[in-house]
Amino acid sequence: MTEGLSPTAGPARLNTSVAHNARVWNYWIGGKDNYEVDQRVGEHIAGMFPVIRAVARADRDFLGRAVRHLAAECGVRQFLDVGTGLPTVDNTHEIAQRVAPESRIVYVDNDPIVLVHARSLLTSSPEGVTDYIDADVHDPEAIVRGAAGTLDLDRPVAVMMLGILNFVLDLDEARDIVRRIMAAVPSGSFLVLTHPTFDAEVGGEGNIAAMEFWNANATPPITARGRAEIATFLDGLELLEPGLVPCSRWRAEPDAAAVPQFGGVAVKP
Repeated sequence: MTEGLSPTAGPARLNTSVAHNARVWNYWIGGKDNYEVDQRVGEHIAGMFPVIRAVARADRDFLGRAVRHLAAECGVRQFLDVGTGLPTVDNTHEIAQRVAPESRIVYVDNDPIVLVHARSLLTSSPEGVTDYIDADVHDPEAIVRGAAGTLDLDRPVAVMMLGILNFVLDLDEARDIVRRIMAAVPSGSFLVLTHPTFDAEVGGEGNIAAMEFWNANATPPITARGRAEIATFLDGLELLEPGLVPCSRWRAEPDAAAVPQFGGVAVKP
């Protein structure tokens, strides 16, 4: 871990009386960094929308496949992971540095419990660098400014935005965030994206009631979007095969079941 941790972001900001996405997601994928309130909300939503655990696992597996492809096949050596969530196993830096130990990774989140765990868990290979910045997705300039302390923004960067734009409720603002971050990285950079959907053809209609419950009982508020809206985040970029698909099916086994979470990887021309 290099410099970049904010000592001012500590437990004083941690609210364990309200369920929080990072901790509930951690609960769904079998982690232990969560509280009773997160477990209660997580169980209730899983009762309403049983596929949610499969979505969480599929999203995590997609991350692994995408990072391995970018590091091994595309030669990417820099990753900016926005909305990293709680560290578990096979985090972005571990996957990338397993392929290329010299890889440099910057994580971005603004949840205090994520910050606490980042200090102890997000280590680096001796040849590479792993850093963490405490910043909000709604402030892309702060993200770019912080990332520039570790990454060379004149060289290609893989911008990871897995399950984060769904917390930006205004579609135009979400598009603008993507545009600003991608404008700060050069040609040959990548955007790696996942986003929940309510599209019925992939079983997403259950997301509507589940997200209404979430927004009434947990934080931060969330939204799902249709595939056509999600595709607009990739405007001006060139999608890699197989395109924008259920993340469980992106370069996966042919018989992989669809989940209501789209995923895609696109390159900046």
